[in-house]
Amino acid sequence: MADLKIPNLNIKSDKYIFKKKLNLRRKSKKRLFSESFFLFILSILLVYVNYLIPNKNLLLQNLANNINKSFLLLIDLFSYLYEIFLVVFIFASSFIALILIIGSFNRLFRVSKRKSKQINYK
Repeated sequence: MADLKIPNLNIKSDKYIFKKKLNLRRKSKKRLFSESFFLFILSILLVYVNYLIPNKNLLLQNLANNINKSFLLLIDLFSYLYEIFLVVFIFASSFIALILIIGSFNRLFRVSKRKSKQINYK
């Protein structure tokens, strides 16, 4: 009788256990007014900073030319990186080939130097 498990109907469903509880209260008029005031001040500040930038028309006219030059420099960068990686590969493969040649000559020297035959017992 002790092994009998009766389901507990008072346990709430775990369906929404990780769901965030949202605050659905409305903001007060005072808070809305202060937020709109801060937004207005920020927009005025951005307009003023934009006004202080000299030669805006010249910058806007040269935008397409600057983008084109940047793209060409990026292509040159990738071509130079290709050449650099190619040189690094040449040095690395030469070094590995030298190590393999030295290892093969070392093995040939050891095999030719062996005087007695080894007998394998099974």
